[in-house]
Amino acid sequence: MKAEIYVTYKQGILDPEGNAVKKALNSIGFDAVGSVRFGKFIEMEFVDVDRAAAEKLAEEACRKLLANQNTETYRFEIVD
Repeated sequence: MKAEIYVTYKQGILDPEGNAVKKALNSIGFDAVGSVRFGKFIEMEFVDVDRAAAEKLAEEACRKLLANQNTETYRFEIVD
């Protein structure tokens, strides 16, 4: 069992990496790209835990380490 975790900036937080990629895409002809937001994708594999325990562990890991609560938001999905 594993968690697929997505961490992104909260709305209203500047995303300089996303802005740089947007400008680069626009400069090579991708004019239809209006905005780009960057984030992190994390896979966390669990051993010998049930779904409820995996959800609890993923939530705690996000809250304590993987996402900065001041500037980022996260979501995760537990998959088999």
